[in-house]
Amino acid sequence: MRLLHTMLRVGDLDQSIAFYTEVLGMTLLRRKDYPDGQFTLAFVGYGDEAHNSVIELTHNWGVDSYELGTGYGHIALEVEDVYRACEDIRSRGGKITREPGPMKHGSSILAFVEDPDGYKVELLSPKRSD
Repeated sequence: MRLLHTMLRVGDLDQSIAFYTEVLGMTLLRRKDYPDGQFTLAFVGYGDEAHNSVIELTHNWGVDSYELGTGYGHIALEVEDVYRACEDIRSRGGKITREPGPMKHGSSILAFVEDPDGYKVELLSPKRSD
């Protein structure tokens, strides 16, 4: 078994694709409309789906927002330098919701970014001890 993808429902698919590709540097792997079901799926990631886990962005036609609920946490991305990644993300219009620094009650360096729908994306240093 292997993890294939994580699905997020998004209100504005083009805005979400732009965030994940232009701000976080992922690649749009595929996109397909399903007119009979009135939804569109777009898959983004850092590598092909055969060898990497990706994110499925689901846009249900006619729905422009969702309640995030209390059960969802975040997506985590490993970045070489959390401080530099935040500078790059901010310069591309991304919203940093937790500035880079050590984890509370720990030592791993992390930060949080928010996507256009309010989903949190954690940035983590490869040198983690927590």
